[in-house]
Amino acid sequence: MKELMIGNAALARGLYEAGCCVISSYPGTPSTEITEEFAKFNDTYCEWAPNEKVATETAFGASLRGKRSACCMKHVGLNVAADPLFTMSYTGVNAGMVICVADDPGMHSSQNEQDSRHYAVAAKVPMLEPSDSQEALDFAKIAYEISEQFDTPVFIKMCTRVAHSQSIVEKGERTEVTKEYVKNPKKYIMAPANAIARHPFVEERTAKLTAYAETSPLNRVEEGNGDYDFGIITSSTSYQYVKEVFGNKVSVLKLGMVNPLPVELIRTFARKVGKVYVIEELDPVIETHCKNIGVEVVGKDKFSMLGEFSQKTIAKAFGIADKESVALETEIPVRPPMMCAGCPHRGMYYVLAKNNITVLGDIGCYTLGSMPPLNALDMTLCMGASVSGLHGYNKAGQQETEGKTVCVIGDSTFIHSGVTGLINIAYNQSNSTVIILDNSVTGMTGHQQNPTTGKNIKGDPAGKVDLESLCRAVGINSVRVVDPYNLDECEKAVKEELAKNEPSVIISRRPCVLLKYVKPKKPLRINTDKCRGCKRCMKFGCPAISFRDKHAVIDNTLCIGCGVCASLCPFSAFESEGE
Repeated sequence: MKELMIGNAALARGLYEAGCCVISSYPGTPSTEITEEFAKFNDTYCEWAPNEKVATETAFGASLRGKRSACCMKHVGLNVAADPLFTMSYTGVNAGMVICVADDPGMHSSQNEQDSRHYAVAAKVPMLEPSDSQEALDFAKIAYEISEQFDTPVFIKMCTRVAHSQSIVEKGERTEVTKEYVKNPKKYIMAPANAIARHPFVEERTAKLTAYAETSPLNRVEEGNGDYDFGIITSSTSYQYVKEVFGNKVSVLKLGMVNPLPVELIRTFARKVGKVYVIEELDPVIETHCKNIGVEVVGKDKFSMLGEFSQKTIAKAFGIADKESVALETEIPVRPPMMCAGCPHRGMYYVLAKNNITVLGDIGCYTLGSMPPLNALDMTLCMGASVSGLHGYNKAGQQETEGKTVCVIGDSTFIHSGVTGLINIAYNQSNSTVIILDNSVTGMTGHQQNPTTGKNIKGDPAGKVDLESLCRAVGINSVRVVDPYNLDECEKAVKEELAKNEPSVIISRRPCVLLKYVKPKKPLRINTDKCRGCKRCMKFGCPAISFRDKHAVIDNTLCIGCGVCASLCPFSAFESEGE
């Protein structure tokens, strides 16, 4: 049966058809939909984990027990999972295990353009890289075969375009595979003596996988019709761009297995075509391999190491006219991202900005507090770094920064990796104030559940972490909850907690306005007779408020009637319907 699917859905289908029984993941764009789609199969187990390290270790445990498993994450999440990854390369697996990682060239929703292929090379773990939805499904099945044949976890690397682009997929039937668990301390207990003995196995496995890559159908040569006197080595979405530009007019070595890379296959291809171009997004991984094995190629001296490619990028690099592009007569205006109208985070940010407080930020939709007009953030590094960074900032500040600096972190991010930073604050007693922006959901990736929501991935009741109790349990004595719609309450709490000579936590709690159970109120309206055009409301940064003809204007299609703007207006120009 054929169906139109995005790459992530097709990959989930492939994992299912291959007999995957357990998936544990942490949501992260562009990988999130893999787990969300897999959760729809009710004869399997699927969960959101607190972070990617826990997810990887959970998948390993399921593999150890004898069931095929997987974990999914975005590229920066792989950093968090790196600890178990490198040792799992030594232990190998029992039943097959797949690690799905999605890179984000162009940084559509990420803080860097990290190339995950480096992890595959460094950990000496095979990596497959599909170029469309059908390959995503097919490669999942092959990944489990490789995993069990070579006793290794296997990467499947997606990227934003493959993950979110649609193409036709032919679905198949599910086949389950169960392996018997046999106690094997020398294989699975990585004490130094056992680990030393396992390292030769890893090197031997890499040699076998390299031999496999030479003849695997994952890597294929597509002969051109001779219109061009060169050949192209490529993979992933770059392969699609090459085909769109050249069709069948150029010979292509399409690599579906990007670690380990073949040697003789590449050499033979190069001898046949003469000049060779390597087209790959981000880092020159394939290019470097080719040069290391004595094959001269043209790569990053012609193609950028920055951002995404496109058919236009490829055509321009080869001096081919892009007949499909049409010049726009007018420039499209930039539409910068912003917090939604009624976003609960805005009130707290307004208070922090108003009081000129230094704010160390974190990863989430609340990162948008850095945008004008609030400009509330001073730093955002990675998940959890706001809390640890605040501790270091205050310790280095030698009391000059205390009482003037806070950090902000979301509820899901706090559970992911912020709580350990809070433990450090409590243990080492820095006079730091942590603000947890609790909007009752993992908002940044599309409203996934997390351990603080009381629901699992399917929306069923689950264990619920009590943030107040958790903060007190790790050693924070001063913990208070505020409503971010109440600006006076927020300002009072921030000033009082910063004035204390001890660690403290403020939980700014109100659910995301986009949650289905949050019912919006009727939009407010402007009484133009009262509005003096002072623009104080514009400093709040709500997208539902604009300024026209010397008065504030409310967009009824955006306003959710939260009323926070009304508390800002000194002339009571904001009115509810019926006033």
